[in-house]
This record gives sequence, structure tokens and C-alpha cells, in this order.
Amino acid sequence: MDWNDSRNRFALEAVHLAASLVAEIQEEMVSETITKDDRSPVTVADFAAQAVIGYLLEQSFAGEVLVGEEQSDVLRLSAGQDTLERVAGFVSRVVPEVTPERVCDWIDRGGDEPGRKYWALDPIDGTKGFLRRAQYATALAYVEDGEVQLGVLGCPNINPDLQETSPGAGSLLVARRGGGSWIARLSDFDKPDRFSRLSVSKRKDPKDARLLRSFESSHTNTDQIDAFQRELGGEADPVRMDSQVKYALLASGEGEIYLRLLSPQRMDYKEKIWDQAAGSIIVAEAGGRVTDLEGASLDFSQGRTLKGNRGICASNGFLHERALEAIRVVGA
Repeated sequence: MDWNDSRNRFALEAVHLAASLVAEIQEEMVSETITKDDRSPVTVADFAAQAVIGYLLEQSFAGEVLVGEEQSDVLRLSAGQDTLERVAGFVSRVVPEVTPERVCDWIDRGGDEPGRKYWALDPIDGTKGFLRRAQYATALAYVEDGEVQLGVLGCPNINPDLQETSPGAGSLLVARRGGGSWIARLSDFDKPDRFSRLSVSKRKDPKDARLLRSFESSHTNTDQIDAFQRELGGEADPVRMDSQVKYALLASGEGEIYLRLLSPQRMDYKEKIWDQAAGSIIVAEAGGRVTDLEGASLDFSQGRTLKGNRGICASNGFLHERALEAIRVVGA
């Protein structure tokens, strides 16, 4: 890993600042009294994180493309002014003297279409985990010619030893193509000597394979995942985790297989590039393998979605072909 590379340093600092700000918003806005349908904390945090990274990209790589999940249209309406003021207030903790108009401009940097080179951002991956004060991640990746070259995950509620905590030291994961995968405390983003190298599990027996499963089921097919585990012969208890934090666990050897099967209610669903880019390279550089359900490499050159791929199969590598075979058998 070239720790002095300008893109590496930018991505680590940007995710550190954005994820730390999101953790503050979670701490201040998400309480036990919040109603189930109140999504205002995650809305504020999403916009604030994307604005911060849009601003930082403008300062460091002004001409480069950002492809993000959010756009500021709703904030520019009169009905969105209260939310915009709140977002601007949080952003001002990172960028003093910010104006609401500038916040909207930074958010809208993420509205670009992917080109040959671009950054992909998910300011909060795992919104329900965020609202439960559980796991979520800020995910940033750099892509060239359809391949992820650099990925960073900021995970405020899980420590580098992969123990859950809320709030805690948090963790920062980074991978560069050919440079391995690494993890450190979130606050140690600028201290290369504090990073430890990650390596996937060496388990090869399907019965020992631990499936990484979501609490959220809307984007997958839980019945087929159950059938998959039976066909695989897996006997280990699954590991349940929100968001791309599952990729962190897979890269760290805390699980062996992670699937994204198509939900029966959304059979035409295509994965968003920002939901997979950072996590996929972190697993690959830790020795694992990430493909679609047919074994094809993920193609990040098709726009804002992985429209050339169907679903996700991620593994420690040793069990990948067996997993693909089980997927075919159950008709996933």
C-alpha cells in the first residue's frame, strides 16, 4: 500500500470526516423515543456526509466526477428549508462559515454520471442499522475503466477487532488494487503504522461456512438463502449484520459467504454501484472473491447500476465455486 498516494490520503481523510460527522448526528438525533417512521436523522446524515465529501473532492480533485446517492432537489424547496438548515449546521462543524446554497452545490456534485474514471459514494449504507443505532457504513470508492481501484469504508459502530460498539472507536478499512486490505481505528486515518492487514478465512469445508446475512430483507430472497444454506450443507450459525460492514467481516475472516439474491418483489432490481464498490475491493484484496450470481466479475462501467450483473456472491475464495453451484441448484 502506497500510503503517500494522493488519492489514498484523500479517501481516508474524507471518509474519516464524513463517518465521524454521521456518528455525531446518530448520537444527537437517534433516540429511544424516535418513532418508527421518522427518517429525519438518516436524511440529515445522508445529505451532510455527501456535502462534506463533495466539498473535500472539490478542494483536492476539482475536475473529478462524484457519483453519489443523494441530490438536493428536495432541500431547495420551501418545504425542505428546515432540513437544509439542519444539514448546514452539521456541515459547518467540518466546513466553518458554510452557506445552505453551498451545501446544496456540494451534494449535487454526486449527481454526475459515471465516466471512465469516477468516485462512487454511499454516505450511509445501512439506513435501518443507522436508525437502530446499530451497524452502517460510509463507503467511498475510486473506479477506472469499470474496475474498482480504491475502496474505503468508515464503520463508526464496529471496532478494528470486529466487536460491535455504539458509540465506540469505530473502524476504517481501505484497499487499493494490488496493495492489500487494511483496518485501523477511525481516528487513525492518517497513521499508516496503526493499520493492520486483513485476510479472509481459510475455511474450506462447506459445513463450516458462516453466512453473512442482513437484518434487512427487502433487497434479497430470504427463502432462497435458507435453501442455499441447506444445499451447501452449512451447519454454522449465520452472522447477521447491516450494510457493507458485512464485507468488513468477510475480509477479516469473520464469515465465509455473503449473497445478494433478488427479492421476489423486485426481480428487476439492479445493484447500485455505490452499494458494492468499496466493499468488493476490500474483500478481493484480502484474498476473497466477489462476482455476480453467475460467476461474472462486477462491471462498474455500465452507469449508476451494475446492470450487466445479476445479484452478488462474495466469499473467502475457497468456497466460491461450491457457492455458485449451490446457487444454480436452488435456482437463485
